[in-house]
Amino acid sequence: MKKFFKGLFATPPGRSHLIINPIRRWSPLFLLPMVLAFAIGFVWPFIHGIYLSFCKFKTTSDATFIGFGNYIKAFNDKGFLHAFWYTALFAIVSLILINVLAFLAAYLLTQNIKGTNIFRTVFFMPNLIGGIVLGYIWSMIFDGILTHFGTSILMDTNLGFWGLIILMLWQQIGYMMIIYIAGLQAVPEDILEAAKIDGATKKQTLFRVIIPNVMPSITICTFLSLTNGFKLFDQNLALTAGNPFVFQPDGSTVKTTEMLALNIYNTFYGDNANARGTAQAKAVLFFILVAVIGIIQLRATRNKEVQQ
Repeated sequence: MKKFFKGLFATPPGRSHLIINPIRRWSPLFLLPMVLAFAIGFVWPFIHGIYLSFCKFKTTSDATFIGFGNYIKAFNDKGFLHAFWYTALFAIVSLILINVLAFLAAYLLTQNIKGTNIFRTVFFMPNLIGGIVLGYIWSMIFDGILTHFGTSILMDTNLGFWGLIILMLWQQIGYMMIIYIAGLQAVPEDILEAAKIDGATKKQTLFRVIIPNVMPSITICTFLSLTNGFKLFDQNLALTAGNPFVFQPDGSTVKTTEMLALNIYNTFYGDNANARGTAQAKAVLFFILVAVIGIIQLRATRNKEVQQ
């Protein structure tokens, strides 16, 4: 009986290609829905958005081509320029602090400390909370502390900046820590043993053996923390909403804790409906900025990765 069923379902000699070839032949068909979804959900809106950045419009149906006028207005917008430098400073500071603290936490939690699994879970949990919720939670925390000193996070630019930094650290360190832990656990044991036999100290082993071998994790974490810093929106909206603001000589206002994403949002949905083309131009510039910085960072850090 076993021989009967074995012979019944066995592939005849030389016929295996008849089964494999149809799979290869029809495999592009199964990729078609994903390609269509990507084209409809990303490629077409992106291309259409670039076109709208050269138009004046209130709705996409009444767009009128005006050339580079929106880009000129974007570069002349003091609020946009302030948001650019403010976001750049925020991204650099958060990049350094997040990665240093996340690597330190990961290194300590791979040293056979009791309760490491509990610590990993606790550190990672803030990443599961949405940005808007985090913003409101920390807004209440800061208000509860700062009211005793007669001030508010909405009244001081420096307090707003460091409030956003603390919020980002609390949310991102645990996530980056998990990536660093995976990188530390992947360092070959024979390399560590060789360093120990050669008499290397813990400091020498860390900087000359461990960190070079963890460069792939550093590349990933640097990319994520850098792009997250530039793209920050919901936490900025919930925590400070860009406040406080200062008046300019021309009567306009500049929100001193407003980051790029929030500035684009406020321009598009502000009182001036004719500024939507300018907001679209800002969005294109924002995309180019983040893409260029991300590519440069990836190439810079990947060149330092150790090939094992």
